[in-house]
Amino acid sequence: MDYIKEKTPPIREERLGACMAFGGSCCDISNQSKKGCLFNNNRTFSQSQGCQLTLSLAILNTIRDSVIIVHSPIGCGANLVAQAGVSKGYQKLRDPNAFGLRWINTNLDEVDVINGGEEKLRSAILYADREYRPSAIIVMNSCVPALIGDDIDTLIEELQQQVAARIVPVHCEGFKTRIQATAYDAVYHGILRTLVGIEEEEADPVIIDELEELKKRYRISRTVNVLNVSSMSRSDEQGLVKLLQSLDLNVRILPCYAHPDDFEDSFEAALNVSICATHDDYFVEHMKSKYGVPFILRTIPIGIANTNKWLLDIARFFGMEEQAQKLIDSEVRELNQALAPYRQFLQGKTAFLGGGEIRIITTAELLHSLGMEVLGLRGFHFDRYGEGLLEELMAEIPESEKAIINIGTGQPFEQANLLSRYKPDVFVGHPGGNGWANKQGIPVFPLFGQAYDYMGYVGVYEVARRLTRTLKNTSYSQNLVKHVRLPYRQDWYAEDPFAYIKQDLAL
Repeated sequence: MDYIKEKTPPIREERLGACMAFGGSCCDISNQSKKGCLFNNNRTFSQSQGCQLTLSLAILNTIRDSVIIVHSPIGCGANLVAQAGVSKGYQKLRDPNAFGLRWINTNLDEVDVINGGEEKLRSAILYADREYRPSAIIVMNSCVPALIGDDIDTLIEELQQQVAARIVPVHCEGFKTRIQATAYDAVYHGILRTLVGIEEEEADPVIIDELEELKKRYRISRTVNVLNVSSMSRSDEQGLVKLLQSLDLNVRILPCYAHPDDFEDSFEAALNVSICATHDDYFVEHMKSKYGVPFILRTIPIGIANTNKWLLDIARFFGMEEQAQKLIDSEVRELNQALAPYRQFLQGKTAFLGGGEIRIITTAELLHSLGMEVLGLRGFHFDRYGEGLLEELMAEIPESEKAIINIGTGQPFEQANLLSRYKPDVFVGHPGGNGWANKQGIPVFPLFGQAYDYMGYVGVYEVARRLTRTLKNTSYSQNLVKHVRLPYRQDWYAEDPFAYIKQDLAL
């Protein structure tokens, strides 16, 4: 895996053979994934599609002491306006002196489409360095400059000699891929090429005291990089750090809300631990290839079973399984006592989940452990990492084999059809798409939220508590459905929800 020499990373359709269209049972998708034929699935009609530039921003707008330059027409990245307050607030939780979100748009217009937009980008980079003096300037290349041929990499190489900040190019052009998660690869590609290992490559040899060198080696041997996601809360992060510190490990949190300098020596670690394989596989594979840092990429610590696996995998690497098992036994025993009244209420309730493949599969296990029945899943895409987790879910909960699964970013018409058919007690969904379920009279519980706990043992309790509260008062969705309706004809709800999904072997 030596993509870092290239200016842009490959798209996930090519690198992972990711699937973006499927409808059937969990057993069906597992079998077809093993045969390698899911990549050919397509749609004859598509209602909506995500853009990887937007998803790239989910990571980049968290980086402290940086300026983001969105090289695009003014509309691209407009959602940054809504994220400014969140970005500043959560940055300050890590560093009280953080500035929050600072961004510039090059505002390309019709003239620039003809003449090129490189001069606007040059001016923006020089202005950002002069005005803000940041540690990093992150340049996001959008569809328009990519189509007209702006050579942002050559321009950045030239300007790097003139500015103090590290310039990070991120190629996140939306038209290149239908798998929105390619955005994570684009971000990590830019970080790996410009921020990681700078000191190692540029510093002059220094004579180090032997005792200090031994101390450094020991520190590195106990250091774990935990790769967080922007959708998790600060308390989620602190809870996972606390679990690892109980095993006498040093924890470094990357990439969200980190400072650009934090990446320089990130290769000085004994282990990279992923929170989400969809998010991190590109980064950890490269870190192992170039720096020899091993990684764990199995599951996300959501629910009792997956938190246990996540913690034991790390402990096993350091030969501390016995100590970790004692910690797990203590945590689970206390948690089960606290969950008793919530399990009594939630027993037999039904749920339908929608969101990223890793998150919905692990959340399905969490809901099942609370006594609920998961009727179906809707994932944005599906690849080998989802396949592994789904295999574990079906092995541990055999009835999940029959649950329906639908793969596709957006496509609210398919979701509306499925929810009309299955009528779950609650829809657990990705923010941004939950309103569709509410308009069908179905109570909604967000799949994640930066202000709440979802991960680790505390997360299980908090999900049970908040989910119980949601289902005890469903008046909002019941009242809403009386006054609004979705924009689909009634006969659509009687049709096959997967009628527009096909397998095109000619692709």
